[in-house]
Amino acid sequence: MIQLTPHMRILVAVEPTDFRRGIDGLCRVCRQELSAEPMSGALFVFRNRRAKAVKILVYDGQGFWLCQKRLSSGKFKFWPADREGGRSRRLEAHELQVLLACGDPSAAPGAPPWRPIGEKIFTYKGRRPLRARTRRATSRVMDASVPAFV
Repeated sequence: MIQLTPHMRILVAVEPTDFRRGIDGLCRVCRQELSAEPMSGALFVFRNRRAKAVKILVYDGQGFWLCQKRLSSGKFKFWPADREGGRSRRLEAHELQVLLACGDPSAAPGAPPWRPIGEKIFTYKGRRPLRARTRRATSRVMDASVPAFV
C-alpha cells in the first residue's frame, strides 16, 4: 500500500506520456525527460494523451510500484502546468489527492507544512492553562465513583 505523507516528494509530468510503457519505460522517462532519479523514493505521476488515465510510479526501497487509475467516464480536466516551462511540476500530498479525485489542485490550498518554532501551543486564561482545566474535567468523568450525569 502506498501512503501519501506531507513529506513525500511528488512530481507530475506536465506532458502526456505513452501508456504502453511499463515500469522500465517510465523510469527512462523520469531520467531523460524529467531529470529525476526514479529510485529516489519520489512519487511520479503521469497521464495519457486523452486524459482519461493516470499512472503513478514509486520506488519503496524493495521494488517499484506502478498504479493506474482509468476513469470510466469523463476526463481529468485540471492538469498541472509548469510555471517555469519545465517538463515536471512538484505537488503537495493533498494536491495529489484532489487531482486523483478529478479536482483542481490549485484551488485546494492546504495548511502550511510547518509552523515557526517557539509559537505558543496552549493559550492561558487567567492563572491556569486550558490544558489543566480539560484534564481535571476528563478525570472527573472517568472516575467510577462519580455519576456521569454530574
